[in-house]
Amino acid sequence: MEKISFKPGNMVYPVPAVMVSCGKYGEKTNIVTAAWTGTVCSDPPMAYVSLRPERYSYGVIEESGEYVINLVTEDLAKAMDYCGVRSGRDVDKWKECGLTPIPSETVKCPAIAESPVNIECRVTQKLGLGSHHMFLAEVTAVRVDGKYMKDTGAFDLNASRLLAYSHGTYFGLGKKLGTFGYSVRKTKDGRPKRKK
Repeated sequence: MEKISFKPGNMVYPVPAVMVSCGKYGEKTNIVTAAWTGTVCSDPPMAYVSLRPERYSYGVIEESGEYVINLVTEDLAKAMDYCGVRSGRDVDKWKECGLTPIPSETVKCPAIAESPVNIECRVTQKLGLGSHHMFLAEVTAVRVDGKYMKDTGAFDLNASRLLAYSHGTYFGLGKKLGTFGYSVRKTKDGRPKRKK
């Protein structure tokens, strides 16, 4: 199998595509699209978003020390893309995209009502890394859309039809291939369980 050498770069795809809301609720707020975002630690819960310093939201987050990561569904794809190609200096993205700002529980910036999951974050550290600076944050609250709650009390995140970003293109997540640990799960008689 032939491998072709590329220059060093970011090829860890797919990644989540999210909308990050920032600014003080009831005042001027903004939404920025980010793909350089994710989990850093589970205990304590921590997340990050990396932005270019020239982005309008960078200054807003730097000043406030807070932001909300709003997960994006297939239905929100167009709004998410718009929030990544227009600047909050020039347009009201909430209005242009028909999105609803709602108060958060633990931070002053709004969450996006239409998002299935709102992850409230308080910045603990800013790391200047080059083209992007990382806002490392403690997750202070998570709110989920009740329509994805099962009767058992479990949250069915995958039913929300999340999307991912891969090398310039947005994708729906596609079909289920297995669950965590399925490769080693055994039947009651000790034999390996066959994938259906």
